[in-house]
Amino acid sequence: MMNPVVHFEMPYDDRVRMAKFYESVFGWQTQALGEDMGNYVLATTTETGENGPEKRGAINGGFFPKKPDGPAQHPSVVVAVDDIKVSIKKVLDEGGKVLGEPMEIPGVGQYVSFVDTEGNRLSMLQPIPRNWHPPKSG
Repeated sequence: MMNPVVHFEMPYDDRVRMAKFYESVFGWQTQALGEDMGNYVLATTTETGENGPEKRGAINGGFFPKKPDGPAQHPSVVVAVDDIKVSIKKVLDEGGKVLGEPMEIPGVGQYVSFVDTEGNRLSMLQPIPRNWHPPKSG
């Protein structure tokens, strides 16, 4: 089974300048998520509905602020995986390096970055299944 590329990420120095550039040059829409989400900026690059991009094969992305002490701050692609723990083991078994522990992105899923055998930074995401709802408490 193939795991598809579902997202891209790129670092930024100046959020306003970056947003203006991509909005003006490519017509992308950007949405700043704010301090509580690490100043991440979503980039909508294609018509998107409730279940993601409407055009087959199209992806959206995002931008993260550069940090002087952050690892491998370069453009990256995000690959969807069924089981992030199994995929982490495969990355390590094949000579890659995982950058930290998986983190939960609320409403999206489990996410972790890694470096492949060629030094490229990528990320993987175990998405929350569509139409999933958290258990009701009480």
